[in-house]
Order: sequence, then structure tokens, then C-alpha cells
Amino acid sequence: MLLLVLLFVFFISELVSPVTIHSPSGKISLTFTLSSSGAPQYALRFKGRDVILQSRLGLTAADGLNFSEGFMIEKTDSLVFDETWEPVLGEVKQIRNHYKELKVTLSKSEDKKRIMILIFRIYDDGAGFRYEFPAQEHLKYFIVKHEFTEFRLTGDHNTFWIPGDYDTNEYEYSETRISKINALRGQNSSEISTRSIIGDNGVQTPLMMKSDEGLYINLFEAALVNYPAMHLTADREKYILTAHLTPDAVGNKAYLQTHARTPWRTILVSDKAEDILASKMILNLNEPSEIEETGWIKPVKYVGIWWEMHVGTSSWNYSDVNNVKIGETDWNSLKPNGRHGATTERTKVYIDFAAKHGFDAVLVEGWNVGWEDWFGSWKENVFDFVTPYPDFDVEEVHRYAASKGVKMIMHHETSGSVTNYERRMDEAFSFMKQHNYDAVKSGYVGRIIPRGEFHDGQWMVNHYIHAAKKAAEYKIMINAHESVRPTGLHRTYPNWLANEAARGNEFNAWSAGNPPSHETILPFTRLMGGPMDYTPGIFETKMSFYYPDKKEQVHTTLAKQLALYVTMYSPLQMAADYPENYERYPDAFQFIKDVPVDWDDTKILSAEPGDYIAIARMEKGSETWYLGAITDENPRTMKLPLDFLNTGVVYTAVMYADGKDAHWETNPKSYMISKKNVKAGDTLELVLAPGGGAAVQFLPEK
Repeated sequence: MLLLVLLFVFFISELVSPVTIHSPSGKISLTFTLSSSGAPQYALRFKGRDVILQSRLGLTAADGLNFSEGFMIEKTDSLVFDETWEPVLGEVKQIRNHYKELKVTLSKSEDKKRIMILIFRIYDDGAGFRYEFPAQEHLKYFIVKHEFTEFRLTGDHNTFWIPGDYDTNEYEYSETRISKINALRGQNSSEISTRSIIGDNGVQTPLMMKSDEGLYINLFEAALVNYPAMHLTADREKYILTAHLTPDAVGNKAYLQTHARTPWRTILVSDKAEDILASKMILNLNEPSEIEETGWIKPVKYVGIWWEMHVGTSSWNYSDVNNVKIGETDWNSLKPNGRHGATTERTKVYIDFAAKHGFDAVLVEGWNVGWEDWFGSWKENVFDFVTPYPDFDVEEVHRYAASKGVKMIMHHETSGSVTNYERRMDEAFSFMKQHNYDAVKSGYVGRIIPRGEFHDGQWMVNHYIHAAKKAAEYKIMINAHESVRPTGLHRTYPNWLANEAARGNEFNAWSAGNPPSHETILPFTRLMGGPMDYTPGIFETKMSFYYPDKKEQVHTTLAKQLALYVTMYSPLQMAADYPENYERYPDAFQFIKDVPVDWDDTKILSAEPGDYIAIARMEKGSETWYLGAITDENPRTMKLPLDFLNTGVVYTAVMYADGKDAHWETNPKSYMISKKNVKAGDTLELVLAPGGGAAVQFLPEK
């Protein structure tokens, strides 16, 4: 009897004492506890140093359901997992998924017993955790009202942030201490069409921080499925960041049915910035591919009718009338405005250019009727996605592209009318396949319909996944713009090649633009969740080239535009400038022609958020390496060891660098091209101009 009592006491003490789990190498540890009120809490350490102090977990639901306290631990389970998998497209050929898992089953018995499970996965570069609600007798359907997940930080970290906004990610980054976050200050509302800032202390994820002690910390989420996107609100005095979920039209956050689980909340941490960029934890926390046969999913390098509309020499709309109706307007009776870009003749120019220079595909925006009053009308039926303007011959474009061995990329702008898009999606995708389009760029500019929903809410999150699944049925690849930021779902749906979901290159054509530091921050923030269609490659960086009175310009040198093809990963890359501009700089354009978009290996050589990045990548199925190095507004000399090169091989390094007098603002087109022989063990010195960069191709000598 005494023995049974002792065993019982030991069992109870084990379930109420702190439970600690370590990463495979032991350098990261997470401790789970229950407070005296039965509230779940956790803390995270890196190499014995506090990263996240004891922080609250839990959520509340409608009907008085409280999943944030009053719990007891029913049991804990742990396991070690180790696998290696191959992405369909990616930065590396193989990815190791190695973690230790702690599963804590919590129960509470007020009037009825309910169970919540917390799952923690600890990697050597960070940790992820999620809430899970198994099927159970007294919990079937519930509405999430609030999530209380906290990240209690150790100090007033330096932070790279954009305002928390339910509808857009297209802000310029601010770099401040947590205590100085003010999301309502200094934002130019005229640059972004649809904005829903959550408050002055709200910021978006991924959130990149650096502590005074030199720790790099990234907060984000993975596998965002059937749940709203997570923003963070900052307690600027106590340095506590708390989850803030995007609501729906009636203020609820999520509608769940058991078995249910939330996305992973993720914390990446290292004392080296390069480790943050090299991490594959976000991908690893996503489910394997749901698409069994993936041979039709290909990397794409493309050109297209797009930049000329942003510059203003062409228009999306065919006519300048401002009141049209799908199915009723006689498009042939409308007077052309003479600026329409998506004509059959202009498209053939791009097809010829793509065929001549070895590009895979041509994107055409503005080919379909409805652009006359698409923007800001908040109307239901703006586009039908199958009817071309009178000056765009779909059949002739199809025939001509096929004769040149060039694919076409469809464009579907929804204008935020997502219900309309879902109704027409099967017809639109069938139309694409009929005309040999196997990739689509979708857009979500404007306020969302169903009215009252936000771009980042649960309804829209489910729509983006629905679009990827439906496209896969037709063997179509997707590039979504103005969407929620990606969270690694391109592992599960590898046909979802890329997203925009951030402030892209087009802002440089018609707004205050993107500061030189912008591209040194994006890999630490937006690109943590997946590839970005940033549309680099602009050679004529000053808009005064087209209109003498225009002051706007791209805030980089020409050489930096080349380097972005390496530093901004995407299996879908655009040479975004006019074909005519590339023809004037054939030697610089050669790098864009040569650089691949799918890789066998990637090495992060040097990085500091907001300052500089240097990355080397090895071409898929080849021994050829490419290197991209970029800087912010400051000139910089980088000395980069070439240890990544294959041992015993001599390479010809073809270097595309800033000219000696280059400057992003005053002399952006100054560049020089040189060659030298190098090998593993050598050091390459690159001199970067203010706002500049360098791109290098390493060709193995035969």
C-alpha cells in the first residue's frame, strides 16, 4: 500500500513539475509548465541563454469556453524524428527534418471534460508549437475568439517590422526598438489601395529581431491552414509580443470542428544571422506534398507585359470608359484609348524576345475585358477570365507562342471579388488548358468580397489553398499576388510556386519606392515563409527615362538588380524590364539569361538584416555556382571565402559589379564585367556601391 502511494505521488509530481525538452544537439531547450491556476506556459533557451521568458499559452472560444487556464496534465509523450526529403523545387536538393517532440495532453473538468493538446517540436535552429483539439464527446464545433500566445522577450530588441494590417503586406520596413514601435506613424496611405491597420502597437509576422547580446530571433508561423493569419501586438514597456488574429466580418477569428489544430507558432534563434536564412524549419513543419505526380511542376523564368503599365507607357484597360458590365457591354463598340498594352502585336514582341534569349514563358496582364472600372468599385462581377479584348487574339497568340517554343502565363486579377473567382474557376482553368497555359498569376487587389472579410482572415486563407488545389487538378502552377504571406505551404502544394505578399519592385515605378535596405530585410522576413515574385531585373531605373518630369526611380544600382536573382529565392523569376531596355545592355543581360531558378545547394556566406547579404547557390544538375551580394545605402567591401566551390576544380568567375563611380541615386547604371580564375580556398573581394551589389557566375573549366 505504501508503495502504491509513493508511486502515485511520484506520478502526480511528474505531471505538475516543469517538463523540459532539448533539441537534437542540445543547444536549444524548451520548458513547459502549468501555473498555479492551471495556465499553460513555456520558455525557450539557446546555448544556456534566455530567448523567451516564461510566456502564456491558450485561447478562448465562444460560449464561455476557456482554453487558457484551469488545466491539469493528463499525460506527456515524446519522440525523436529524423528524415531527409527532397523538395520538388527549391534552394537545396535535400532537406533534413530532425527534431524532438513533446506532446502535452491537458484536460479540464468544469461542467464537462474537455481536452487540448500542446505539441512542441524542437530543432537545432528553433522551435514550433501548435494547439490541437482531438475529437471528443463534449467538444465538436467551436468559435475561436482570442489567442493568448505570448512571446515574452528578454529586452528591448532591435526590430524590423511593418504595421500589423489585415489586408496588406506592402509596407516599407521600419527598424526600431520594440519600445519605439508606432504602426500609425509615417505610413503613406496613398501608396496602398486597401489598408486595415490593427493599431499603433501592431506588427506583422515574420518579425525579425536582434538582441543587444547578439541573438537573432525570428517569430512567425508555419502551415497556415483553416485559421487566420497571426499578427503581434507589442507591450512596448514590458517587451511582450502577443498573438493577434485576423477577424472575420462579424469579429470572430476561426470556426473549427474537432479534430482541429492551429498553425505552428515558430521561433528561430541563433547567434549568427546566416543561420536564420539557412533554416528550413518552416518548411519542415508543413505536411509533405499532397500532389503525388509532380513532373509537370517546372521552374519558370519569364518576361511579360507588366512593367510598362506601372511605368505608365501602357494601360491595362482597352478603353477609358468607366462603367462596364460583364456579359452586357459590347467591347467592340468601345473606343480604344490607344495605350492598351496587351495587344496581339505587342505580345508577339515579347514572345520573340523570349524565344531569342531562352526564356520559358511570357506573362500578359490586361488581356481580358473588365479593366475599365475594376479598381475600387467593390462590385461582384468585374472579370470573367475568359473573354479577351478585341485587340488580343487568344488563338493567334497561342499558335504563335507554340511555334516559338514559348509558354504563356495567364493573368487572373480578381479585384478582391473572390466569390466571383471561385464561381468561375473551373471555366477559367479549362480555358487556360485549352490554350496551352500551365501557369497563372492571380491578383487580389481591393476590398474582399464576401464583403467584410479581410485578405488575412480564415475565409481567405482557405480560398488560397482551394485555388492551389483546384489548379493542381488541371496541372496548373500558381503565383498569387496581394495574398496572405506564405507559411511554407509550397511543400504541401508544390504547384504554388510563389507569392508576392510584400512590397515589390513595382513600387519603385510610381511611389516613394523601396529604400536600398529593403532587399536586405525581405529575406529575413517575408521570404522566411516561401518564394517571392519580386520581379527584379530593372535596367532603366529612373522613370525620367520615359517622362522627363518624373522623379521616381528604382533604389538600386543595375548590378544589384542582377544580384537579386540569387539573393531573393524563387523558382519563378521575371526579367521585368522592357525587352528594348535589355537589348541596349546585352553584356549585363547575359547574367539574367544564364542564372537558373532551381538549385541543388545554397550557402549563406554573409548576412546582417538591414545591411547586407551574400548568398551562393549551385545550379540544379550542374557544377556551376552563382553568387549574389547586396548592400543597403552604405558602400561596402565584402571579402568572401570561396569554400563552397567544389574541391579540385578551377572556375572562371564572371563578375558583374558596380562601377567605381556607381551610386543607386546618382549613377545607377555604372557597372563593369570582369573575369578571373578561382578555386576552393580562395577569397573573392567585392566592392559594392551605395545601394549596390554584385553578381558572379562560377563556370567550371573543362
